[in-house]
Amino acid sequence: MKGLSPLLTPDLLHALAAAGHGDVIAIVDVNFPAARLARRLILLPGVDTPAVLNTILSVLPVDDFDPYPVRVMRVVGDATSVPDAVRDCTVILERHGLVVPAALDRHLFYREAAEASVIVQTGERRLYGNVLLTKGVIRPDAML
Repeated sequence: MKGLSPLLTPDLLHALAAAGHGDVIAIVDVNFPAARLARRLILLPGVDTPAVLNTILSVLPVDDFDPYPVRVMRVVGDATSVPDAVRDCTVILERHGLVVPAALDRHLFYREAAEASVIVQTGERRLYGNVLLTKGVIRPDAML
């Protein structure tokens, strides 16, 4: 399709379109237990988390009612550490006009991902390459 990233596969586009306001989209790395936790799983092997995040944000509105619409996994045992994958995702988020993500404890992140409408498992091999996005709305006056 013209103007769309090839990463936006038919399955991914359908999952993003089917998600409603407030639904969560999880973008996770290769180590994440996605097959066990996912209600719906989409695999994008060979692509890193920042690339998938950037592609999804090209079509997905992020919730502007939620104070924490973007969440990442906090490093176990070092709450102040910012892994390279998270740093790269933060650059992508800022490029899309979004705030620095909130950091969640690993087990809370797992619980939230298990409730996600879709988990997109990337080929990200760096540790902590996981992001939760809460879908927002497209306002009637928005340019399409």
